[in-house]
Parts: sequence; structure tokens; C-alpha cells
Amino acid sequence: MTKKSTYLISASFKGPIPGGMVSAPQPIAVEEGAKVLQNGGNAMDAAVTTAFVQGVVDRTNCGVGGFGMMNVYIAKTGDETMLDFHGKAGSKVTPDMWKDIIIQENPSGYGYTVKGGVNEKGYTSITTPGTVSGLYEGLTKYGAISWAEAIQPAFELANDGFEVSQDTAKAWTSAPEGQTSPWVKIKDVPETGGAIIANKDMAETLRKLVEGGPDVFYRGEIAERIAADMEANGGFVTLKDLNDYRTTISKPLESDYRGYTIATNAPPGGGLTIIQTLNILEEYDLTNMGHNSAEYIYIVSMAMRAAFTDWANYLGDRAFVDIPMEWLTSKERAYEWKKKIDNGEPITIPRWRPKESPDTTHVSVMDSAGNAVSLTHSLGASAGVVTPGLGFYYNNCMNCFNPVPGKPNSILPGKSRLTGMSPTIVKKDGKPFFVVGSPGGTRIISGNLQSILNVIDHKMGAMEAVSAARFDSQGDIIETQARIPLSVLEQVKAKGQPIRRTFSSFGSVALVHGILVNSEKDILEGGADPAGSGMALYVKNET
Repeated sequence: MTKKSTYLISASFKGPIPGGMVSAPQPIAVEEGAKVLQNGGNAMDAAVTTAFVQGVVDRTNCGVGGFGMMNVYIAKTGDETMLDFHGKAGSKVTPDMWKDIIIQENPSGYGYTVKGGVNEKGYTSITTPGTVSGLYEGLTKYGAISWAEAIQPAFELANDGFEVSQDTAKAWTSAPEGQTSPWVKIKDVPETGGAIIANKDMAETLRKLVEGGPDVFYRGEIAERIAADMEANGGFVTLKDLNDYRTTISKPLESDYRGYTIATNAPPGGGLTIIQTLNILEEYDLTNMGHNSAEYIYIVSMAMRAAFTDWANYLGDRAFVDIPMEWLTSKERAYEWKKKIDNGEPITIPRWRPKESPDTTHVSVMDSAGNAVSLTHSLGASAGVVTPGLGFYYNNCMNCFNPVPGKPNSILPGKSRLTGMSPTIVKKDGKPFFVVGSPGGTRIISGNLQSILNVIDHKMGAMEAVSAARFDSQGDIIETQARIPLSVLEQVKAKGQPIRRTFSSFGSVALVHGILVNSEKDILEGGADPAGSGMALYVKNET
């Protein structure tokens, strides 16, 4: 008689293979995902359960009114799939609707300021949500538990209440002007955290999702309530937009880097920019340069800047824009950029780039069978809108479109805007080696990129890789965390590069969460960026 496998959750960032692991910014959500693995669920089951819980306990950053992307690896077949559930502009938008109310190009280079902030807050900032569709598609295709089982932990937390963390409490009590929903700015929550908060309206929405599946959200009662609210308040999303919404399923974009396979997302996601940057950097001996040496910071920054130049000039929703992807991801294009870098030629990024909020979340999961999921999902910065009785926030994805018509990322009905989301699975010998992703706006790309460099070029473990000091170069300035010494930055300045050093030792450049398969030590390693409140939990498989 074969002994049934049992699973034990360990409060550890490391554990022997076979085993499973969940890493994410919200400890409550991580624990619920780990319980799914403990009870015999697979990586997809844990990822979807975690995501629903994240939407309850961190509802200004993610939830059923949002959007995202999910990278899935199935060990039994070796297949990998990308699920794209971006928000899509409503059918009532027009390409030129905001071109005459642009106040200025933002000094930071991130987007435009539009009169009244109509692209950033309120009903006119909302696109058709995709999260419910994406999570359902993932679970039904690759999960082992039921839709109801995946939603149950989130329902219980919304219905019975949960303890609000200090980070979440600060976000709720300092909501920016314009986010006027009573569920956004909650004055009675102490900034120190610890309050027990329930969301009965959200619980009821989740109950209806259990009973009616995604149809109730896109074609049933919830859809009708969403559409009526949008119509009454000047929103662009219609009932037909909800009826027509579908998750896009494709193969990930793949490229080789020093013998590893980088599997990530194509536009409108940010993975292509990671691949471009890695292609350029493969021409350099980064290991011998030394991690975060002056030369290293300069070369990696210039490679980032080069890739972001192509991002600004060519990228958009590939369902609407003819993107020269084969050329952009070619080694030939990388070599063209390398020559410019080596010759000291200036690399100037066009001023317009998406003004994307860092208010996003992520979950990385591996199970004992070797399946892996990297899932990033978001509300953008939240539109500050809650339809009465539904209990969840909507995304504000319209803010990252270019309001100038005729550009790759300009507004069109049904179109998705660019995002830095880049859930990535690095493979070694065809199997997952590093499962990684992050919140952080377009700096997700910078955070994921440097974490990948850390594990491949610098042989770091998972926690060290996501914790190491980072920098970003998406414009004319290199921005760094405070842990990079001034003496090093002075050497970078001497190469003609302006530097902006933050006052924080952690944060400002994404919030990376990853899982590393250390085959030499036969262990799983989890990494949770110490800039946040996240953690990784190991689930031991005992036969």
C-alpha cells in the first residue's frame, strides 16, 4: 500500500526538493496559498487562491476590478503558457478625446497631465477589468481544485474580517485627493495597523462569483450593475465591453541568456524590454565587473536606457500595433546598441512613457511536482471608484495611454495600454530555475532584470538576489537606492551620467518576489523583497 503524501508548512525561505513554495508581498495571502499546497493543490491552485486573497487584504493594489498577466509552466509536459488579462479601453473612447486638454508633458517623462486628471481618477480612467477572466482561465485549464475552493479563503476574510497591516493602513489613510470612495480612504483605521476590517459587499460579490462563475461578472448581474454605474457617471466601459471580454492565451516570449532560457511576456507587457536588455548585456562580462561597481552600474544603465528607447518608439498593444518584435529581440539589434554604448554615443529616450503606478502586486509559486506560476496583477493606482454594493475598486488603466493620437500606445477602443508587468520564469535545462515578478510600475522591468542578473551572473541565492541594492535608468538620470556608496556613484558621474540617489536603503525600484531552484544543494529558496512586508513559505512534501 502506497503511503499518502503529507505536506507541512515551514516558516522558512528554504527547503529540500521535492516541496513547494509561495512568495508574495502579503503574509496573509502567502499563508493561504501555502495551505492550498499543504492540502495537495498544485501551483495554479495556490496562485489563484493567493490572488483572490490579495484582492481582499490589499484591495487598493489589486482585485477583481483589475488586470494582470500570468506565466505558467507545466512540469508533466514541459509546456509554458502566458495568460494576458489586461484592461481594455471601453468602446466609448475616441483616439483624440484628450488631445486638446493636455496641460503639460510631465517633467519626469512619465506621461501627460490632462485637465481635471480625467485619465487618472474617476470613471473616465477605468478600462474593462480582466482579473476574473484571467484567474478563471488559469484555474480551469491547469488547476486541480474547484473555483469555489479557490475563492473560499478570500470570501471568509472579506466576510469575517482580517487584521490590517501597517503598510496597508498607511495606504488607506493617506489616499490621494480624488480617490473619494469611502472604501479607499478609511479614516478610522489607525496608521499603526492592527484593526480588524471586513468588507461585506466584497464578500457578497465573491459569493456570487462562486455561484455564477465569470459569467456573472461579464454577462450577468454584476456586469449589469457595473455597466449601469459606468453609464450613469460618464464611464467608457459598456455592457457589451464586459460581454466581449476574453483572456488572451499565447506562448511566452523566449530568449537565451548565457545558457538559460528567459520566458516572459510580449507587449503590452514589459518582458520584451527585459529580453532586449539582457541581449545587450550578454556582450559584456558582468561577473568580472563586480556587482554594482561603477562600470557595472554604467553598462547596465545604458543597456536599460537603450531598451526603453525602443519601448517608447515601437511598443504598444500588439493586437493593434505592428511591432517589429523579431528585430527588437534579435542579437543584431543588441549589437547595434552595444556599439553605441561602447562609443559613448548619447542614448535619449523620447519624453513620453507610461505614467504607471507602483501600486500592483505579485505572487510566485512552485509546487512539489515542479509546476510554476508567476502572476502579476494590479489596479494601476485605482480609479477611486466603487460601484455601490460591490465592494471592489476599479483599475485606472486609461492613465497610461498616450493621449496624443497616432502613437503606438495611443487610445483606441478595446486596446490595452503598455505596462511594466513582466512575470518571468527563467529555465535551466528546460526546467524552472528562477520564478520571479514584482509590483512597481515600469520599474518592475528594472527590478526583475537585476534580480535575474543577480542569480545568473553573480550566483546569488533568492533572498540575496531580490534584496541587493538596485538602480533604474529610464530617462536621462540614473536613480539608485541609498545603499550604493557615494564613492561608487561619483565614478559613474565621471562618465557623464547624472545621478539621483534616494534617501531609502530599500524600495523605490520595484518589490521583487521570487523562488529559486538550487539544484546543487537540492533545495528551493524563496525571496521576498525586504522593502515590503512580504514573505516566502516553504511547504514540505513528506511521503
